[in-house]
Amino acid sequence: MQATSATGPLPFAVAAIWPLYLILGGVCGLAAGLYNRTILSAVALAAGLDQRCPIELQAAAIGALVGAIGWFAPGLIGGGDAITQRLLAGGAAIGAVPLALVLRFGLGAASYAARTPGGLFAPLLVLGAQLGFLSGALARTAFPDLSIEPEAFAVVGMAAFFTGVVQAPLTGIMLVIEMTAAFTTLLPMLTACFAAMVAVNLLRTAPIYDSLRERVVDTKGLST
Repeated sequence: MQATSATGPLPFAVAAIWPLYLILGGVCGLAAGLYNRTILSAVALAAGLDQRCPIELQAAAIGALVGAIGWFAPGLIGGGDAITQRLLAGGAAIGAVPLALVLRFGLGAASYAARTPGGLFAPLLVLGAQLGFLSGALARTAFPDLSIEPEAFAVVGMAAFFTGVVQAPLTGIMLVIEMTAAFTTLLPMLTACFAAMVAVNLLRTAPIYDSLRERVVDTKGLST
């Protein structure tokens, strides 16, 4: 996998910023726990509708919804790489990030519930980047003397949110560094991913892939 970062060289984080990365990790962990529960709830809801609404019709309805959003705002749908690139390049409008974050959060769960070919990997990175960028922008406003780079928070947010959802911190850190080449954020990533792991474990949130696998096993067991 080649590096796909649009961000320039990021400075090393000064000691005063480290607590903010710790807080970012905790926020990403809480958001990851909510995301996992939202995904599982959406899948359960779709399964409960199978008797009244065929899977194909459910997928068509969700596809129509995504298509309608794409007609008016094509940049908000798809894998999300363009969104991540804009965030890392500092070209995103801060005021639009919260709406895009909420929209992508909901669409991710709805799209996965459609049970059509797709995945969670790319949407996780987009949500993490959005959450990190927004947190960094807020932190820069609150602490203007710290020279905070929201783009660095976006990179760290990608790793922390991935860690919270999948609960594989080393994998998340390696993937994000390989994709962004932001080696200066390695230690902040470790800090944030640690906080994310603590948060999801306090919430007793299982890794999303384990939860989905158990659901498939349970469903097959009930159908036999």
